[in-house]
Amino acid sequence: MRVNGALSKASGTFEIDHPLDPANKYLYHSFVESPDMMNIYNGNITTDATGTATVTMPDYFDALNKDFRYQLTVIGTFAQAIVSKEMSGNTFEIKTSIPNVKVSWMVTGVRQDAWANAHRVVTEVEKAPADKGKYLHPELLGLSNDSKIGTPEHHSKKDAPALMSKGSEKQK
Repeated sequence: MRVNGALSKASGTFEIDHPLDPANKYLYHSFVESPDMMNIYNGNITTDATGTATVTMPDYFDALNKDFRYQLTVIGTFAQAIVSKEMSGNTFEIKTSIPNVKVSWMVTGVRQDAWANAHRVVTEVEKAPADKGKYLHPELLGLSNDSKIGTPEHHSKKDAPALMSKGSEKQK
């Protein structure tokens, strides 16, 4: 299945056959969520004899992302690690205070592709007048289901076209 456009949801997971018991179990993990259209990249690298390591990102990285954030964790020894050269040409450089140090790194970037630039996530939105005082999940707030957004008694017939997907509108 492919969704072209935005998808709104209360939560999200992936479902796969469990790697330790694929015949009998599923494994679920939650999505990473953010108010930004954020991409996350990570890995491990070991610095050389001079305490330097260059991390190379995919060739599309700079074109797809902006506003980079870095996190570094030194593994197996006490050492300092810094990003000595920020992202440029799909690479960044790590420098450690001693040589041959394993460093776990994570870089995030905000999408800057044409679709993302045209469709930024608006994080806070007023409810439509018909939805004010109503809730997506009233039961979680200890309220009755008659205050649920989207119930047939909540929407009048004049609201019905707004509830249909674009695909069903085209079928008229």
